[in-house]
Amino acid sequence: MRVGNVPGVIGQTPLIQLDSLSQKTGCQIFGKAEFLNPGGSVKDRAALGIILQAESAGLLRPGMTIVEGTAGNTGIGLATVAATRGYKCLIVMPNNQSQEKYQTLQALGVELVTVEPCPFANPNHFYHTAKRMAESRANSFWANQFENTANADFHYRTTGPEIWEQTGGRIDGFVCAVGTGGTMAGISRFLKEKNPRIKIRLVDPLGSGLFSYFKTGKLEAKDSSITEGIGIMRLTANFKQAQIDEAVQIDDHRMISMLYHLARAEGLLVGTSAALNAQAAFEWGLENQDQGLRIVSILCDSGLRYQSKVFNPDFLREKGLKPISIY
Repeated sequence: MRVGNVPGVIGQTPLIQLDSLSQKTGCQIFGKAEFLNPGGSVKDRAALGIILQAESAGLLRPGMTIVEGTAGNTGIGLATVAATRGYKCLIVMPNNQSQEKYQTLQALGVELVTVEPCPFANPNHFYHTAKRMAESRANSFWANQFENTANADFHYRTTGPEIWEQTGGRIDGFVCAVGTGGTMAGISRFLKEKNPRIKIRLVDPLGSGLFSYFKTGKLEAKDSSITEGIGIMRLTANFKQAQIDEAVQIDDHRMISMLYHLARAEGLLVGTSAALNAQAAFEWGLENQDQGLRIVSILCDSGLRYQSKVFNPDFLREKGLKPISIY
């Protein structure tokens, strides 16, 4: 049993075998339960890694304000760790994310700024807004999760080794979506060093350009997705470290069906990115029916962080989404 303060118990999350998906595919499909981190998501790891590296470099001292632009989870992770280490937080978010994220951040005492969603090239994008605010405020530290490779490095040092240990080194494939690229980069680097034959697969939602980039070398996107915190139209410093063999794209119809399947068949209430990851792992297993592959993905956060959307029939109808059997 692990005992410690909040930063000390980030990580070492369980690896859950998804029995219904494993039985249907004849493969072993696992999800790493990152929603069990203290701040409720995989982004706790990035937050802790960034803070520890900044402290070590003398860039972050008690009393300073951590500034970040985020879809929410990294901000929650930063605020969770900051509360234990004497820092304030200023978080900039687009104003179209789930209400639960804003409410959580406010409960954690952050200064919250919301902006209109816009393309990255627009100077009013949440990333650029956060950078400007950090530069204009005294005693501030810009976390810069997208370009700060302390993000990927922490996954390389923690998440990758945990997966390797939990599988006993018996893993054939790893699949996950990309936001900053930190999770994918750190885990893929570690696993490839351990065994270059492990396949690494990127899953991308509609509205993101990484699937197109992997297939054609061009960042192009079509349509859109209700997923939050994943999908991007640029190559970040973290993502450039990722070692990816394959890429797939999954639409919201399959994602939302998997989200409800995990709730009803596995007892797991997960968020949209986790459902996308699980669907990608499931489809990978179906491609290799009864071959016994061991496939791992990330259950990024809880569905309770999106319940006003994904468990709201009116919202689903508005988006033209209806969960159906994944079989």
